[in-house]
Amino acid sequence: MAYESSNPLKKIAQGGAGNNIWFYSDDDTITAIATSGYFNSAYKEVRENDIILCVGSNGGSQTVDILVVTSTTGATTVTVTNGS
Repeated sequence: MAYESSNPLKKIAQGGAGNNIWFYSDDDTITAIATSGYFNSAYKEVRENDIILCVGSNGGSQTVDILVVTSTTGATTVTVTNGS
């Protein structure tokens, strides 16, 4: 699946000129969430070097990871990397 605005990112800290920190929780696996393009619908919200604290699911168990927005190229493609 992909990010949907019906389950939005929640900004938990604003870094001013620096990084913003977001929280995101979904039933998708962290691997799926960390896929390039997963957050394309949020391209107007996130920017390069923002941090996403992410809770995913793996076989019914919650997993946690930190993602870093590595690119928002073309103004619509959002790429993240697994930050742990």
